[in-house]
Amino acid sequence: MTAALHIDDVHKWFGDRQVLDGFSLRVEQGEVVGLLGPNGCGKSTVLNIVCKLLAPDTGQVRLMGEPLNELGYRARGLVGVCTQHSALYPDLLPAENLHFFARLYGLTEMERKQRVAELMHRFELEKFASTRVGQLSGGWQQRLHLAVALIHRPKLLVLDEPTAAVDLEARMDLWRLIEGLRDSGTTILLTSHHLAEAERLCRRVAMMRSGKVVAEGSVPELLARIPGQAVAKVQAEDNEAIMQRALDLGWTVRQHAGQMRLLLPQNLGLREILDALDGTQVSGVSVQPVTLEDAYLELVGDSPLLG
Repeated sequence: MTAALHIDDVHKWFGDRQVLDGFSLRVEQGEVVGLLGPNGCGKSTVLNIVCKLLAPDTGQVRLMGEPLNELGYRARGLVGVCTQHSALYPDLLPAENLHFFARLYGLTEMERKQRVAELMHRFELEKFASTRVGQLSGGWQQRLHLAVALIHRPKLLVLDEPTAAVDLEARMDLWRLIEGLRDSGTTILLTSHHLAEAERLCRRVAMMRSGKVVAEGSVPELLARIPGQAVAKVQAEDNEAIMQRALDLGWTVRQHAGQMRLLLPQNLGLREILDALDGTQVSGVSVQPVTLEDAYLELVGDSPLLG
């Protein structure tokens, strides 16, 4: 099957600063892929290239098998975009916003009426049919923004930090909506700084650093690259003593943001950990299974690697 998106060995410079350094990524049809990385790693540049706001200096981008630079005007019909910053018209009603963008994408009057009604129902916007968008909460505005991105039935939905500007409850609601899109076969490229969001929503994750993908795979595949089954976060007066004891036990030690993290070779209870660290003056310890956050710190983060 032809990939929905295929980015091959793309380089991009801004003046003498290289932003993308041989970036490659493939998103299959019906797949949700998360693109993760620190600020400044090139994520936004990738999305701007996919959306034809920038052109790569070298390399190739294909949408549905066709070179992006040859698609011209047709490219806008293949991609839908929802960012953390709403592009809605606050003085219009939800349906009026949907009709406006549907016209921009060239839908006929009959198509507009059918698609607007469908999306108003799917995103539960009917109860706000008489409310101007500027009066909606941030979460409901983002729901509408997501619906607008889908108005023309794009082949690829780009979600750029879609839940960054909403509260926790609204974020969970948006996650459920995105899960519904995923389960119905929508192809999605998602960027996020919420590691739990990517872990929950994505079939595959690509981790970026310095303009290129440095790790890629399903969440279980990425977790398998962590040298441990669980993570113990330890507080103590003498970190050196903790570190030495952990290394003597064969545990891998990591430090991030001043916090000691012990990667345990098997799941251990708090009592077992405290017994193993007895005599090192531990003041606090917590333990949890490894998560995508741990994989990110291991594969992308700049933590000192110890052990």
